[in-house]
Amino acid sequence: MSEPSPRRAPLSVLDLSPFGSGATPADGLRASIELARRAEQLGYRRYWLAEHHLNPGVAGAAPHVLLASIAAATDRIRIGTAATIIGNYRPLQVVEAAGVVAALHPGRFDLGIGRSGSTGAAATPLPVGVADRVVDGLALPAFPAFSFDTDRFAAQLRLLGRVHGDADRFEQDVSDILDLLAGTYRAPEGVPIHATPAEGQDIEVWIHGSTAGPSAELAGRRGLPFGASYHVAPSFVLEAIRAYREAFRPGRNASPRVIVSVDLLVADTDAEATRVAAGYEQWVHGIRAGQGAIAYPTPAEAARHPLTAEDRAVVRDRTATRFVGDPESVVASLETLQRVTGADELLVTTIAHDPADRLRSYALLADAWDADETGTRASDEVDALAAQPA
Repeated sequence: MSEPSPRRAPLSVLDLSPFGSGATPADGLRASIELARRAEQLGYRRYWLAEHHLNPGVAGAAPHVLLASIAAATDRIRIGTAATIIGNYRPLQVVEAAGVVAALHPGRFDLGIGRSGSTGAAATPLPVGVADRVVDGLALPAFPAFSFDTDRFAAQLRLLGRVHGDADRFEQDVSDILDLLAGTYRAPEGVPIHATPAEGQDIEVWIHGSTAGPSAELAGRRGLPFGASYHVAPSFVLEAIRAYREAFRPGRNASPRVIVSVDLLVADTDAEATRVAAGYEQWVHGIRAGQGAIAYPTPAEAARHPLTAEDRAVVRDRTATRFVGDPESVVASLETLQRVTGADELLVTTIAHDPADRLRSYALLADAWDADETGTRASDEVDALAAQPA
């Protein structure tokens, strides 16, 4: 008798509020609200928003504001951030923004916290990988070397009010957030501070990280759940998870909990998935070049403006680890990701030009990953729902 397959991890959604060429930021925001409604109907566990500033093709610049609308449009799905970039705010601002939404929608809010990058004149790059690896079937490409638009990066830091060394406050900022939520915060002067309406709210705090660095270590040491990024920095995901587990001490959680993010796109056939996925190379290259994520091109636009071999090398780690295909092939890749990383949950992000293709992808994945025992196909439900007025 063969060994039983491990139970598939719950799936959650990570959304950036992207929009395609010819669309507007408002279109991207409305598509996010609609996708959250459908994700809840499809049985996804969480709907998390990323934080991206000054990107020409991403509207998700203020996730705490958008979460209020998403919370109002849904009933059960957990909502939150992945991640709130802590250096862009003060801890009290983060707590109060989360507390407002959590007070109106209790028991559903996840506050994901990410450590800020460099606040010097140029971004601190991730370490360049020595060589490509494959671990038990999971691709771990070397992280590429690439140049960056340092002038644009410096301007963005200035507009966000960043100052030199503010990333070094990360551990203290996390401690302040936890204390403010728990009602145990005391100012340096010894004065107790109470953050209304956040204090006492049932807010689940996560820490997210890309490498085996301060974020992974702090999440473990404080007993917090950890979000590991396979979709942004696949080269280092195993090291990040290992560092978290080795540092873990029981705290807010009794045992380690890991959610792993992954970029994917599912369609009815491999050929259709490849067609719809076109444009991803150009989209990622805009990020890596420093101009920010562009409005996602149509397949035809992508074909008219292919990347050079040099530019493709800059994004190869991302394209090589994006799962694109029919439901069966993507499920097989997700099973490998879960097995190799030991993920307790998987966090799925899907980018495409047409919001309908994104919705279809999430529906097909839900159907294939966790088939309804009644025989109803999730993708059929979405086809029926899509025909109804919103």
